[in-house]
Amino acid sequence: MTSFAQLVAVGSIVALKLVSGPVQGMGPFSGGIFVFVLLIAVALGVSEGIILAMYELGLSGERWPEWHGTMLTRVAVISAIISALALRYAFVYHRAQIKSEIQQQDRLQALQSRIRPHFLFNSMNSVASLIRSDPELAERALQDLADVFRVLLADARKMVPITAEGELARQYLDIEKLRLGDRLQVKWSASNVPRNALIPSLTLQPLIENAVYHGVEPSFAGGIVDIRMWSEGDQLRILITNPIPEITNQAQQRRGNRIALNNVRERLNRHFQGKADLHNYEKLGSYHVMITMPIIRG
Repeated sequence: MTSFAQLVAVGSIVALKLVSGPVQGMGPFSGGIFVFVLLIAVALGVSEGIILAMYELGLSGERWPEWHGTMLTRVAVISAIISALALRYAFVYHRAQIKSEIQQQDRLQALQSRIRPHFLFNSMNSVASLIRSDPELAERALQDLADVFRVLLADARKMVPITAEGELARQYLDIEKLRLGDRLQVKWSASNVPRNALIPSLTLQPLIENAVYHGVEPSFAGGIVDIRMWSEGDQLRILITNPIPEITNQAQQRRGNRIALNNVRERLNRHFQGKADLHNYEKLGSYHVMITMPIIRG
């Protein structure tokens, strides 16, 4: 009986493997019915094969013994029960997967919708002040602002090329320079970073906004936002550094930092299933945010 069960199991696995392509193109109901019938047919086929083998080997005196019909009926019933239970489990598991994916997508959208740049009203005021004095610059600033918000409202599930994410961050910094002028200095450096590397949309901008909002803007003399990107093996690393103002409300600063950092950290975790890391630390009067994520090429 054990050998018979193993033969049926192996035969079912082989049959399912052979028809996996067509079955994937069917709907859940039609595919389930097809697999249900297939599994019963495999069990009956194995039974007939064993009966024939017994006859050919002389273990049975008749090709169609008296117990032939009873055996096939029992095999069909048992196979139907086991197949129904297995398909029920498969349906429940499939439905749970779909529900989990929908919840994850909704969570990503919710996380991204919470990214509301603090610079919106300041930027609009800056643009308004430029309309008469420098219309061309005001128009360019409005275009940059539109690009930023176009990405803000985009699908959070998407991965974008790191070049596109870097360009968006540059556009954001250009808008901030309208307000802060020479107080805001920016350093960019990239070493051995694949141009087709993909990162989650809106990864850099919130962290750079954080650096400007909590590091440069409160300081009377301003400061430098340093953005470095490099690759180590199959890992992409991004380091964003900003000064820590000497006179500032530290509690407010750290609370704001945690909101942006936790948001980006959770989105990275959901995109890379725990394989990405974001940690922050203070060192020598500067605030550092380090991101490490797998390199995914587009």
